Amino acid sequence: MPTRMSIWSRISEALSALTKGESLAQVFERLRTPPERSVAFAIAVIALGAKMAKADGLVTRDEVTAFREVFQIAEADHDGAARVFNLARQDVAGFEDYATRIKAMFGDDTDTLNDLMEGLFHIAVADGVYHPNEDDFLERVAEIFGLPEKEFRALRTRFVPDAKADPYDVLGVTRETPKEEIRQAWRRLVRETHPDRMLARGVPEEAVKLAEKRMVDINRAWEEING
Repeated sequence: MPTRMSIWSRISEALSALTKGESLAQVFERLRTPPERSVAFAIAVIALGAKMAKADGLVTRDEVTAFREVFQIAEADHDGAARVFNLARQDVAGFEDYATRIKAMFGDDTDTLNDLMEGLFHIAVADGVYHPNEDDFLERVAEIFGLPEKEFRALRTRFVPDAKADPYDVLGVTRETPKEEIRQAWRRLVRETHPDRMLARGVPEEAVKLAEKRMVDINRAWEEING
C-alpha cells in the first residue's frame, strides 16, 4: 500500500514550482479545491509568516519554532518544513500579493481566513514582543482579507503579550448586546472552533491544535460575561 505523502512533501512540491517559473497565481489556482486546500492553507501561513518574521527586522529562533508549533511538525519533516519556509521568504513576491491571492482563493470564507490570522499572530508573539511593524503587517493583511476591525481587534487582544483580552471583543459583541445574543455568539464560535469544522474548511490536521487556545479564550470570555 502506498505511503501517505507528507503534507510537507506536498507543500514543498507546490512551492518548488515558483522556482521553475510558475507564478504565485498559478500555484494557488491549482490548490483551490479539496484535498489540496489544506496545502494552500499551509502555504498561506508559511508565505505570510516567513515575510512577517522579517517585519521586525529579525527572524528569530522563537518565530521559527512557533511556525513549527502551528503545524506540529514531526521530527522527520523538519528539514522539509525549513526548506518551504526559506523558499517563501526568498520569493520576490510581496506579502500584499500573497494576501491578495489568498483572499481570492478563500473568497468570503472568513472562518478560514480567521484561522490563518491566528497562525500569524501565534508566530508574531512567539518571541514575547509584538513589534509595531508586525502590527502594521497583520492589520494590512486583515484589511486585504476583508476582516472587520472588531475581528482583528479580538485577535490582537487574545494574542498580544500583557494585553488583557476584553471578553466582549473576543466574542465579537459589545457591552450593549443583549445577553441572549451574546450567548448565541458564544455558541456559534464554539461550533466553528470544533476540529471537524476546521478540517472541513481545509485547515490541515497539523494546524488544528490552534483551536485549543481559541476554545479556551472563547469559554473564558463567556464565563467572565456570564459570571
